[in-house]
Amino acid sequence: MAVKIRLKRMGAKKKPFYRIVVADSRSPRDGKFIEELGYFDPLKDPAEIKVDGEKAKKWISNGAQPTETVKALLKKSGALE
Repeated sequence: MAVKIRLKRMGAKKKPFYRIVVADSRSPRDGKFIEELGYFDPLKDPAEIKVDGEKAKKWISNGAQPTETVKALLKKSGALE
């Protein structure tokens, strides 16, 4: 099973809010996920990012692959070097 760390879109139309989740790569974007690691709110100024760094490091060490966007968010929040 290929596991990815990616964004799950939430919120109303034209008002996006994202959760950072660990999911099977075959599941749909807003579908079933394994665990929630944090959230990202791009509408606030500056954008608000909250991530549980310990859980993120654990999943990456177990082989989960973050997407490009999530990798940038993890670096920005300090959860990933």
